[in-house]
Amino acid sequence: MTDLRSPDTRFRTSLLEENDGPAINASDNRTMGEIIAARFSRRGFLKGSLAVSAIAATVSPLALISADEARAAEGSAFTFDELEAGIDDKHHVAPGYDADVLLRWGDPLFADSPDFDPTKQSAEAQAKQFGYNNDYVGYIPVDGSAEHGLLVVNHEYTNPHLMFPGIVKIVEKDGKKSAEVAPLSKEQVDVEMAAHGGTIVEIRKASGKWQVVRDGKLNRRITSNTEMALSGPVAGHDRVKTNADPSGTKVFGTFNNCAGGVTPWGTYVMAEENIHGYFSGELPEGHKEAANYKRLGIPEGAYEWAAHYERFDLAKEPNEANRFGWIVEVDVNDPTSTPRKRTAMGRFKHEGAEAIVARDGRVVFYLGDDERFDYVYKFVTKAAFDPNDHAANRDLLDDGTLHVARFAEDGTVEWLPIVFGQGPLTAENGFTGQADVLIETRRAADLLGATKMDRPEDIQPNAVNGKVYVMLTNNSKRKADQVDAANPRAENAFGHIIEIAEDGGDFTAAKGKWEVLLKCGDPAVADVGATFSTATTANGWFGMPDNCAVDSAGRLWVATDGQGPKATGRTDGLWAVDT
Repeated sequence: MTDLRSPDTRFRTSLLEENDGPAINASDNRTMGEIIAARFSRRGFLKGSLAVSAIAATVSPLALISADEARAAEGSAFTFDELEAGIDDKHHVAPGYDADVLLRWGDPLFADSPDFDPTKQSAEAQAKQFGYNNDYVGYIPVDGSAEHGLLVVNHEYTNPHLMFPGIVKIVEKDGKKSAEVAPLSKEQVDVEMAAHGGTIVEIRKASGKWQVVRDGKLNRRITSNTEMALSGPVAGHDRVKTNADPSGTKVFGTFNNCAGGVTPWGTYVMAEENIHGYFSGELPEGHKEAANYKRLGIPEGAYEWAAHYERFDLAKEPNEANRFGWIVEVDVNDPTSTPRKRTAMGRFKHEGAEAIVARDGRVVFYLGDDERFDYVYKFVTKAAFDPNDHAANRDLLDDGTLHVARFAEDGTVEWLPIVFGQGPLTAENGFTGQADVLIETRRAADLLGATKMDRPEDIQPNAVNGKVYVMLTNNSKRKADQVDAANPRAENAFGHIIEIAEDGGDFTAAKGKWEVLLKCGDPAVADVGATFSTATTANGWFGMPDNCAVDSAGRLWVATDGQGPKATGRTDGLWAVDT
């Protein structure tokens, strides 16, 4: 998630994130704010078994403690010194820690990669260099090593006005100055497309410092032109067939990859989020995909790719947009492998895909749809994970059940299966099979009565305490009459975090219980309505929770995105929360 406001959509503004037009979700489903308001009108906040003492501190992501330190610290408070909140142009870390630059946009990844030169960019060069605007970062050990592994990084979007010298011109009219951005050439669009996607790069720790292994045998770039396969229930369906791919099984590329995850079997999953910004043009009048695309905000037209490639022009390729909005799985151990879009996991603006192995061996993925008033999901594989048979796990993500969450005022959550033929997901509502249901996951969730949330971001299961943490970053569009138990604030500018306890500690359970862990913002400002532990200092509170991780001691680490001088008066960072 990123917020880069600008009057010109080619600056890759928050239009891709916030979608400031009319609410896309027009269903009558209850909002989380309504549910929370009703719940806590009769019950004290943060009381009972899920009450927490959250000690928050800003630290650098590079200040994460080691696994050994985490185990030694179980049951204790964090021991690093808290940083002073504020904003400047320096990268701050807690005293006693260092922050080093490991990779930069354009850094070479292969022996034949050219050195980066901003005045001589090309798609060919960029495809062999580190991509642009990082989001998800994961580590996959090589042979189980904590000091030698693969770094996997998503490259979410591009800012052409920062990438290409000379395309921005300052003009003055009627005494007012404004910026004009020149149309991008095909060559510049090609660079943008190569800068999207992901990077897989070998890294090794030597003398206490991490280093990139240039030309590591597993190094790889994934781009907007990488050949991929559609797999699962949607593969081969008429709604994903195009002129370039009449089979409906082969897709070129992935883009706007936000968060992601690493599977228990060691593959890398990439979430396709704000796909609406890449498509332009208009569907033919009365086209059957019109309502489907409207529900996703397609087309938004923030990128100029359609000017050079017909597949991004809805008037010429009306089905192309159905081939994006999925979870992409990449086998990092085979650089020649074909990434696969796992359609069984649903199509929406995916934020991430964090996994945990349940007691019966099945794998559960928690998924957020990062849009105001959209939903929280989980996917449960049909088959169990086999740690001793990599081949048996290869297609686990092609068969399973996607569920969407409905939160109730009594503190329970129900996971509703998104399955053709069940409930309203029938031919009477326009679905002809499971492929239709998955292509229109949002509409299916609308019909099931899922709870409308405040922009679900990362969702992290905690293997230590058995809980699940849901990051809800903000929702300034929520009105006073739309608050509910799980989304308790109107004009929720700062977001909140929900903690879920699945019934019986079983991550595959159809029901569970929930509480609000934190309501973010400045607790010293009464109108904000923030709720932190009383132990939280003036430096410790935060807003806009986005990505998160759980360490081996079960403690929650929260990365923010969207703080700044106007929002909170402090920079984004990483906060540590005792659970």
